Amino acid sequence: MVDLVVISNLRLRLLIRVKMLSSRTETILKSIVGQYIVKAIPVASQSIVSDHELQVSPATIRNEMARLEQEGYITRQHPSAGSIPSDKGYRYYVESLGDIELPLAEQRLIRHLFHQVERELEEWLRLAAELIAQLVQNMAIVTIPKSVKCRFKYLELISLQDSLALVILVLRGARVKQQLITFDQVISQSELTAITNKLNNAYCGLTSSQILAKDIELSSVEQQLTDCLIKIMQTEDEQEYEEPYLNGVHFMLNQPEFAHNPRLPSLLELVDHRSLIKIIAPQGLTTPEIRVVIGKENRAEVIQDYSVVISRYGLPSEAVGTMCVIGPTRMPYARAISAISYLSSVLSELAAELYEKEPPSRQ
Repeated sequence: MVDLVVISNLRLRLLIRVKMLSSRTETILKSIVGQYIVKAIPVASQSIVSDHELQVSPATIRNEMARLEQEGYITRQHPSAGSIPSDKGYRYYVESLGDIELPLAEQRLIRHLFHQVERELEEWLRLAAELIAQLVQNMAIVTIPKSVKCRFKYLELISLQDSLALVILVLRGARVKQQLITFDQVISQSELTAITNKLNNAYCGLTSSQILAKDIELSSVEQQLTDCLIKIMQTEDEQEYEEPYLNGVHFMLNQPEFAHNPRLPSLLELVDHRSLIKIIAPQGLTTPEIRVVIGKENRAEVIQDYSVVISRYGLPSEAVGTMCVIGPTRMPYARAISAISYLSSVLSELAAELYEKEPPSRQ
């Protein structure tokens, strides 16, 4: 499960840095944010009265709105115009939400859907991206869990020709790498099987640096194969991100904010090149807490018209991935936070199953 204590403590620290509003002013701001998220049109004072049945006049509401505008929580084109939340207003709203969970019926449905798909990592990640996009009606990205240092799980060698073999290297977390290798001598399948058994016993659970440092007597063929394995694992360690699973671009394109947004082509170019995750992940995102980055809080200018709700998932000691939802700053934050929180916990549980599963015995 996502550590809700960590999330709560993070929100508490952020709220301390945000000036606390009076109860009435906070109610008005939350009404403005809530209505604007749903309707995408400036919120009038009379609409706030109707929304919360406050026992005050529209004039008092307008005075409170003027104060919120002066302090930067909302913007208005002119004093009698409706209100639009600013990044600061959204931030106050998000930090005042408290702990949020998906309804139990949706949790059960999600569990059921994961049990219906094949027990493969790729299917789980594809389903997670689709579910997040559907739940939040915005764009979702889920990356493959990656180890800081990958670990050897088991090896298979398949003879293709007299001196040519296919190397199948399975890493912890069900990651599979394949490569052809040509030996300097003829090697039979029975000899390859014997080598496989020896190296599987010697290298199981080791990183590339541990394999390199291991004191073991190897034949020239075994040394050539070991060098090949180390190179494959080092290349895997150097990769920052693989192509993520992405879903829901059409949901974001249908948002009214992006009908004539000059930054949208740049964002779509990033999506097309699958490089978006590299610029949206906030610095220091190493634990499974939920992070919300709103508008200009984003480091990259290309996504400063958007908000990101993001979390890590997986096993910190083994491998972690990233999941997030991206949408306009007028995002349904409560929905996004609860969806990311629950899906990250589900994927973390499934990742644990992958890493605890023992490799099949080899003959």
